[in-house]
Amino acid sequence: MSKKEALKAGNEPVVEMEPASFQGNSAEIELSTETGKGKKKKEKKPKKERRPLDKAAKKKRKKIIAFSVIGVVIVLFILMNVLGGGSVQTMVSVTGAQTGEIEQTINTSGTVTTLETKNYFSDVNVKISDVLVQTGDAVKAGDVLISYDEDALAREKELAQLSAQSAEGSYQNSIQSNNEKLGDLSEANINLDVLDQQIADTEAYIKGLESKIDKKKSDLAYEGALLQISLLDWQDQPDSEEYMNLQKLVQLNNYEQQNNKEIKGWQDELDVYNEMLSDYKEYRSEMKSQKSSAEAGKMTSGAKQELEATNQTKEIEAANSLENLEAAESGIVAEFDGVVTEMNAVEGGSVAAGGSLLKLESTEDVMVKIYVTKYDLDKVSVGQKAVITIGSKEYEGEVTKINKMAEKNNSGAAVVGAEIKITNPDSDVILGVEAKVVIGTAKEENAVLIPVGAVNVDVDGEFVYVVDENSILVKKPIVTGISSDTMVQVLEGISEGEQIVTDVTADLQEGMSVMAMPQQ
Repeated sequence: MSKKEALKAGNEPVVEMEPASFQGNSAEIELSTETGKGKKKKEKKPKKERRPLDKAAKKKRKKIIAFSVIGVVIVLFILMNVLGGGSVQTMVSVTGAQTGEIEQTINTSGTVTTLETKNYFSDVNVKISDVLVQTGDAVKAGDVLISYDEDALAREKELAQLSAQSAEGSYQNSIQSNNEKLGDLSEANINLDVLDQQIADTEAYIKGLESKIDKKKSDLAYEGALLQISLLDWQDQPDSEEYMNLQKLVQLNNYEQQNNKEIKGWQDELDVYNEMLSDYKEYRSEMKSQKSSAEAGKMTSGAKQELEATNQTKEIEAANSLENLEAAESGIVAEFDGVVTEMNAVEGGSVAAGGSLLKLESTEDVMVKIYVTKYDLDKVSVGQKAVITIGSKEYEGEVTKINKMAEKNNSGAAVVGAEIKITNPDSDVILGVEAKVVIGTAKEENAVLIPVGAVNVDVDGEFVYVVDENSILVKKPIVTGISSDTMVQVLEGISEGEQIVTDVTADLQEGMSVMAMPQQ
């Protein structure tokens, strides 16, 4: 029966194929077809010279052979189902669950920025001589960035020294004046105590003399009164001797009352002591005036503390001024490797003390500023390692800070800022550029791994399809762990070596017979 007759009878087509033989790089292939045109036979091709293959050619050849095998298997699978008259099996791509190491990462990008910024201000009020760098220049630690005018520095140093000498002289003068006042006060206090005692003693002595004089005069007056009485008694006998004697005694008494030597001596002494008393009182008045002046002019304890504090302040200011001027002789020097990101100084210009000169941002202590979404926030923690790519170079990094407050990005979504410190920076690091960041958030060894695309989810949770030894599709629930871009860790549900379906479609159902195709 011919093929046409067979087709009309409803039988399956008959395909006749003659075997092909391969000999080295030459091949002889003979095909026969019943087309009524007879047989055609290809001529043998001449053998080509065999040459050894390089590695790339060998790899390419292996891929071609693998794809050829897969193609042959697919063709055979189709022919078997068509020619065998059975139901067509569904082909599924499978791969074996494997044990290995997996690392979960977060891929993002951020801006390279510095962790250390130094704003340089002028410590002196001196004219600028030279500005040796400009914005954007890279500098090394120890480089001179700005220099001051030498003559202006010398003048300022001389003025600072004179100011320090003036302040010290004023302080010493105030201290000396106060010491003098304290001396006057001490002298007055001592003298007043002595004078008060001397005045009291003198006044007492004068009082004693006056009492003696008064008593002596009183005694003489009393004696004179008695003589006058006696004279009256004898006045009727004027010629008598008694009367004559009484008259003499009365005259002597009168004389004594006027010229008594004791009274005269006491009065002379009294005059001396009265003069002494007057001198004492006058001196005491002077001492009181001196005391009052000294007390008014001397420093209080608070004033003295203020004077000392003011003097110390001026000494410190003078010392700082001289120190700053001496330091300015070396100019403004970079404290670390970095980039000048702001320059305010102008050559030949004057800048007041405290004026801003420039800003230097470190390239030794740098980091990448990134923003983490809520989906990745729980995966990131301080101390995690990262790989940072700037341009074509890779650097090592570490998460050093995660902000405690979210902020809105340009899309209005809430994100949290984080800092990745570059632990091995070099001179190729450029501030302000974008950098790629890969953060290693978790890592497991000896983990059961399957492709990410093999994991499915339904109302019961995650699951995979497994092809058993009878080519039957089995649905297995799993518990997953960490995942990478391509693989996921399986904690429960499957074990190493099981054939996992990698390309799941809607027509797959548990229990169906499938044909497993190993995924290349």
